Amino acid sequence: MPTETVYGLAADAADARAVAAVYEAKGRPSFNPLIAHVCDTAMAREIARFDDRAERLAAAFWPGPLTLVLPVRDPEAVCDLARAGLDTVAVRAPAHPKAQALIATFGRPVVAPSANRSGRPSPTTLADAVEETGGSAVAALDGGACAVGLESTVVALLDEARLLRPGAVTRAEIEALIGPLLEAEGDAKRSPGRLARHYAPNAPVRLDATSARRGEAYLAFGPAPGGERVWTLSATGDLREAAANLFALLRAADRSAPTAIAIAPIPAEGLGEAINDRLRRAAGFVG
Repeated sequence: MPTETVYGLAADAADARAVAAVYEAKGRPSFNPLIAHVCDTAMAREIARFDDRAERLAAAFWPGPLTLVLPVRDPEAVCDLARAGLDTVAVRAPAHPKAQALIATFGRPVVAPSANRSGRPSPTTLADAVEETGGSAVAALDGGACAVGLESTVVALLDEARLLRPGAVTRAEIEALIGPLLEAEGDAKRSPGRLARHYAPNAPVRLDATSARRGEAYLAFGPAPGGERVWTLSATGDLREAAANLFALLRAADRSAPTAIAIAPIPAEGLGEAINDRLRRAAGFVG
């Protein structure tokens, strides 16, 4: 299933056997919860308890790349396995028209984690999704290349608002509506994409590299040096372009069988926070 963020491996959120098949296809740890995708806020309210903060954020950013972690209202609609046994549910309304149409036609929430093997770079084209988990899918929808290219921002709205995973909706945009966001801390378990090694290609990843060493591939940010194994995330230094290209270029560099993939420094502000989060996990560490 295409979304504006990445391609998802979709299944009925209420069906534990279907959810188990998703975990199996991805090789994903079952302690890692899945996001319930809905077609609109009305469907979200049926499965999660909204407070004023959730209403404001949904009104501002849905449909779009923002996931809200909220107290669960209907535990039958999103099964215990999909919620990793938690009393909360992660929910979002994707903006891609094919995703919206699929969910609206199905009539209830679907889980749709990124359609890659667990820990691998997320697929942003149908071809990459099929290469990763296509053998497990009954059908596939081609929605073209994903416009955002990074997984959704995840915010927990429990007692206090916490940023569990940065994404295309930035910290500053969220804080402008609901005030300061605390760090993940103990609520980190309520979000996917929190493993220390995640989004990783086969080759090792070296961060903040100003050039490639012998045998390495290089992902530049800004003007790119010459060379056979050189790709640029954005020649103009545009963070949104870099986010949209990140996973596809990690895969392209990995296919060249380098000794490592060296990646240029990425500014930390705005969307750069999310890009750097994915790169640190691809390199096998966070912090």
